[in-house]
Amino acid sequence: MKKKILIGPFRQVITMDEMPLKGPLRDNQLRIIESAGIMIQDGKIIAVDSFNKLKDEAVEEECRIQQLDGDLVAMPGMIDPHTHICYAGSRSNDYAQRLAGMSYLEIASRGGGIWSTVTSTRNASDKTLFHNTKTRALSLLNDGVTTAEVKSGYALNVEDELRMLEIIHKTNETSDIDLVPTCLAAHTLPKDFQGSSRQYLELLVNKLLPEVMKRNLSSRADIYIEKSAFLADEGLFYLREAMNLGFDVIVHADQFTAGGSGVAVRVGAVSADHLEVSSDKEIALLAGSDVIAVCLPGASIGLGVGFAPARKMLDAGCSLAVASDWNPGSAPMGDILIQACMLGAYEHLTIAETLASVTYRAAAALKLRDRGILKKGYLADVIEFPVSDYR
Repeated sequence: MKKKILIGPFRQVITMDEMPLKGPLRDNQLRIIESAGIMIQDGKIIAVDSFNKLKDEAVEEECRIQQLDGDLVAMPGMIDPHTHICYAGSRSNDYAQRLAGMSYLEIASRGGGIWSTVTSTRNASDKTLFHNTKTRALSLLNDGVTTAEVKSGYALNVEDELRMLEIIHKTNETSDIDLVPTCLAAHTLPKDFQGSSRQYLELLVNKLLPEVMKRNLSSRADIYIEKSAFLADEGLFYLREAMNLGFDVIVHADQFTAGGSGVAVRVGAVSADHLEVSSDKEIALLAGSDVIAVCLPGASIGLGVGFAPARKMLDAGCSLAVASDWNPGSAPMGDILIQACMLGAYEHLTIAETLASVTYRAAAALKLRDRGILKKGYLADVIEFPVSDYR
């Protein structure tokens, strides 16, 4: 057992403890400890309390003390519950075409979009894919993200989807950031598949998902429900089959047309992600369920469309998380903190709601119960900012 370490003093520690999972939050609900220290042992938090109090204990027990200078505010490491950082190639042409007036769906129909990245990713070597994924993962870590979900979905065949998941697994083993893999083979119907959308999903259910589970590459299955991808009834079939195989399920929902969030609620998905066009009907469904609503402001910025109705969702009683959606097409920028702050500004979220969306509520979107909060027994995922006031 390693010796205890006391870190501090911090001007403030934002613990995110004892806060509700669903609904709106006020800033006065934040539990903030002034002049605080954090005691850590074996990667877990032992205590968060007054630095002077913990220092007396540390001296008595001959613990290591890491004394900090200057004004610092600490909070839980951020959690990004929706990324696509395992890919090769560039979609700069897509961006130029969008600026020239073409829509996302028009670009896809002309050979751009997801299929462009699929081609580049299939042709990339393992070394290239690993390098790309690890470089992006380290960029997230440097931005204060200590846990990130990473999807496959840019291969769209059994062999290369497994290869993507293997590379995500290898990246996780060799990085300080924790990566949570998700199988998104149901991203869209591959252009080289000789059959219907239903037949492709049946292939995934019969050939890919059992192998993913056997190799312990992922316990999460995602599908994109949209006119350009899979319809609601196809999504219901796939998600139920995936759940029967033991997967937790996630839905890309309500990005351009509504309906996917209703499917997510019907099957009891862990989360419904995107939600830019969710109406009062979809919001009410989400609020009455345990499905986490994950907003992706980076996609709104990249595509030049409106943000998900985050304020309405919170006021209705939803649990709201924010993710970067880092991908080569619609959201290639990655920075989750800037995106969460922009969503907060435009949707009038409190600071507490914004912080919750990238900490413990984001952890819930990944079914992780050991992080996102600074308290005894939780992982010592702590980030600090050189400021005197958390606001």
